[in-house]
Amino acid sequence: MRPEEVILKPVLTEKSTKLREKLNKYTFIINKSANKIMVKNAVKELFSFEPKDVNIINCHGKKKRVRYKYGFTSSFKKAIITLAEDEKLSIYEGV
Repeated sequence: MRPEEVILKPVLTEKSTKLREKLNKYTFIINKSANKIMVKNAVKELFSFEPKDVNIINCHGKKKRVRYKYGFTSSFKKAIITLAEDEKLSIYEGV
């Protein structure tokens, strides 16, 4: 799998912003079939940084209701990547 297929998009929420500013942890939505090794290699190739740590979370869809029918939102997989203290990703700088 190519690095562009492993890391799909960054997560921009209040919680991920606090993690990024205080603990130097970056959050991404990743492919459902990706594992920690694939994510680590993708970060190396895409951003030229060696991650210190990679944590992966499976986020299940939430139950939603539209009129009288129930359904679920899409499930996704999230990766939290920890970098060294002096490293910053440029993808978040313009946001």
